Parts: sequence; structure tokens; C-alpha cells
Amino acid sequence: MRIVKTGFAVLAATVAFSAASHAAEVKKQVEAPGTPESVWAMVGDFCAVKDWHPAVADCEQFKEGGETFRTLTLGDGGKIKEKLTDSGKTSYSYDIIESPLPVKNYSATFEVNDDDDENTVEIEWEAKFDPADGVEEAKAVEVITGIFEAGVASVRDKAKAAN
Repeated sequence: MRIVKTGFAVLAATVAFSAASHAAEVKKQVEAPGTPESVWAMVGDFCAVKDWHPAVADCEQFKEGGETFRTLTLGDGGKIKEKLTDSGKTSYSYDIIESPLPVKNYSATFEVNDDDDENTVEIEWEAKFDPADGVEEAKAVEVITGIFEAGVASVRDKAKAAN
């Protein structure tokens, strides 16, 4: 009997862990003219998001305990605090630390890569997150999808205007 109880306990813990580790994902991609380096020069600075995302009115970058952060001020006055977690030649990753968005445990990567076509890049923005407490996953996904779609479209338009 003890073996059966232990087996059920292990199974229950596995199921609970699996449910807890599930995260929603959003990934948006768009092609644009240019090279990864030329497009990244326009949009790649961690605070350049204020120059290309229509929802971001301002960005302040700062250091805290040796880590790099940014505070985004949205057009409606909302504030989002994000932590830079990794950066590459034409990419960066970040976590949301504080936000009015309906998400938690949010990690994202924004990158510009070569495309199959010459002088064309692929702009990709992807995130994994959990919906905030009391928020349905579909609603959280809808909000992040809208943010990403507006962002990658704006970068594409900026790249087109430069070429």
C-alpha cells in the first residue's frame, strides 16, 4: 500500500509541476529590406524601442546592482520595468520585472537575422509567459500578440523608409 501511495504522490507532483511549467508563447516575424547590421543599427539599442514601437512614449535605461534595466513609459502613462538578460550581435533578451500588462514570468527575445533573400532580413520577436492571476491565457496572448504585431510592423516600415 505504501508503494501505491508513494506512486500516486510522485504522479501528483509530476502533474502539478507540468501544469506549473506550462507557459503561453507568442512569436511574430516579418521580413524587411536591409542587412541585419543596418536594421539593427536603427532598432537594436535596448532603449531604441521608444523610436520604433508606437505604444512606447519614452525609455530610460539604467543600471541596478550591475544589471541593465529599462523603464518604458507607454502612451497612456503606464510603466514597464524590464531587465536585459542577454545580448548578441543583432539580438537581445529581457524579462519583465514590473508591468501593468496581464502577464507574469515573462521572458522575450527580439532579433534581426538574415533571410533567404538577398538584402532582406527577418525581424523576430518572441516571448514565453504566464497569464497574470485572474487573467485568461487567451486574453494575455491577445495583448502580447497586439504589442508584437505593432512592433515588428513598425520596424519593417522603418527599414523600408531607410532603403
